[in-house]
Amino acid sequence: MKTRVVRVERVTLPLYSLNTLVVGSGAAALNAAVRLWDFGQRDIAVVTEDFDGGTSANAGSDKQTYYKLSLAGDRPDSPFEMARDLFDGGCMHGDVALCEATGSAAAFHHLVELGVPFPHDRYGAYVGYKTDHDPRQRATSAGPLTSRLMFEALARAVRKRRIRVFDRHPVIALLTEGANNEKKVVGAVALDAAKAKGKTPGFVLFNAVNVILGTGGPAGLYEASVYPERQSGAHGLAFETGAAGHNLTESQYGLASLKFRWNLSGTYQQVVPRYMSTDRNGRNERDFLNDYFPDMGRLATAIFLKGYQWPFDPRKVAGFGSSLIDILVYHETAERGRRVFLDFRNNPRAAGRLDDFSFAALGPVARAYLEKSGANQATPIERLKHMNPAAVEVYRAHGIDLERETLEIAVCAQHNNGGLKADLWWESNIRHLFPVGEVNGTHGVVRPGGSALNAGQVGSLRAALFIARRYAGRPPREKDFLKTAEAQVRNKLEAARLITGPPAKKRTPHEIFRSEIRSRMSCCGAHIRNPVKVAEEVEKAWTLYRRMKTSMRVASVDDLPAAFKTLDLSLTHVLYLEAIREYLAKGGASRGSYLVLDPAGEPPCPGLPADWKFKLAQPDDFVSRNILEVSLDETGLVRKKWVAIRPLPPAEAWFETVWDDFRNGRIFD
Repeated sequence: MKTRVVRVERVTLPLYSLNTLVVGSGAAALNAAVRLWDFGQRDIAVVTEDFDGGTSANAGSDKQTYYKLSLAGDRPDSPFEMARDLFDGGCMHGDVALCEATGSAAAFHHLVELGVPFPHDRYGAYVGYKTDHDPRQRATSAGPLTSRLMFEALARAVRKRRIRVFDRHPVIALLTEGANNEKKVVGAVALDAAKAKGKTPGFVLFNAVNVILGTGGPAGLYEASVYPERQSGAHGLAFETGAAGHNLTESQYGLASLKFRWNLSGTYQQVVPRYMSTDRNGRNERDFLNDYFPDMGRLATAIFLKGYQWPFDPRKVAGFGSSLIDILVYHETAERGRRVFLDFRNNPRAAGRLDDFSFAALGPVARAYLEKSGANQATPIERLKHMNPAAVEVYRAHGIDLERETLEIAVCAQHNNGGLKADLWWESNIRHLFPVGEVNGTHGVVRPGGSALNAGQVGSLRAALFIARRYAGRPPREKDFLKTAEAQVRNKLEAARLITGPPAKKRTPHEIFRSEIRSRMSCCGAHIRNPVKVAEEVEKAWTLYRRMKTSMRVASVDDLPAAFKTLDLSLTHVLYLEAIREYLAKGGASRGSYLVLDPAGEPPCPGLPADWKFKLAQPDDFVSRNILEVSLDETGLVRKKWVAIRPLPPAEAWFETVWDDFRNGRIFD
């Protein structure tokens, strides 16, 4: 990596020239860096806003899952079978599904070799279990902190290889050249937080042949969110360049705690805790679920099933299913203005017309599971300590004692199944830009639990391999880079001056803008979607984004990264809402992890207001047979394109032909 100092508009800037810049420091980004190094590409660096602040390092659940090809037992499995199961989730391209399935074993064993303690038996078999949307026992786990352990192992590998890391360097722009189908990325602009003082914004330039974007999901978009507070996402960086997003309508939502952001799936629900609500001041307790369920058996069974049916799913609402609980929690909090808590000290209470909780009242699946687990203790907390003591300790480590206090919860944004479009080597429509991890929208409507961790590892492996074999050249000379990028750098310098300039009458702090973005997305872009509200809010979102460019202010240069991040979130929420509006305009109904209100539909259950009606999307719907791509054109206008879902490739291949293609590099064509 070459380093020199350049001047743009009388501002002195450091310029780093290298082959590949990896943006982000989650498990996918770090794996890309490690793989590049191991493939022989040493001219690389990692640039990140907060090295250990992302989802990989700070997210988990009762037993965080990693989904991969079956590697134990006597039940047959194959990459093609796994690809078919991924593909059958809907709106996932078949060739990408096959790549994720085929690469899963190699990606998994790489993590094992790096020291991630996935369990195996005395014969070396990595046993598995079933997760949500999983027809086989492909899931495995290293405990509540699986992704944290992955992050730590990959971080050790980065340090061991002495890969340069620019920490506290949020990237605020990607630099490009060309137009339309010929556009490619040529570098990036970052802010050095340590040097942003006084009137100096701390701009840093990167001149790169390739950019791997591993910045995670759009975590900063929602008020109710289980994403780590230190992560916000950076989709706007790519959208600004014209990178296309696809399946932006598809996110995953589920019950999570608020004081400490953590998914409440698995054992947390299988021990059947009590749900109750209070007023805003913590008074007037109510066992509110009792108002809607006809008997304690169906109520307690629905809570139990919430464990491995954790993401909200409109298909699991009817017949007092597990996802009815998500609707009732949302109604109690967002519409009735109350607070909802889980109480692990007590079983669900009769509270009127329902009987007391009993194991005998549970459905056969729930009862058999608890019996086989020896979880017949008197209270939920005792059952939780018996089945999964680590799940209790996670909260204790964050100052929450489940044996003594209740846990405030909400339905929270948890994962984006959609994201940036890319091909089967994870390259965007913007050439030399490779989105990996959650920022890459490889997933469809539904996905097996834990498949996101696999997708991030496989995708970053494939991106690194492609770069090492096809894009391994040197960056352009500094003067040629500046000739291409100088106007774009000047635009960012001017934006920084405007944001930090003298206050004007109509200037607004960025926190107010961010609050409006989150309120809007939680209101109409989360798991409950009202077509009328969506249509109204899209125009308001555009108005906000345009106003921010002239009205946003910060108190000092120190706040510039947050201001640019808010601009990024604003553009991101515009594109997401545009996608949702287009989906609804094409007749899109409830699917995946969201419910579309429809006056012609059916109510979830008796007792809810009359406007709570919905229909399920069907396999032959237009929106089920096509994937929506959304992007900005050269003039800043939104372009929407529906593309047919690519089928699974043929399962058969002839060895001699593949060997010849491999030797001659045609596999990368």
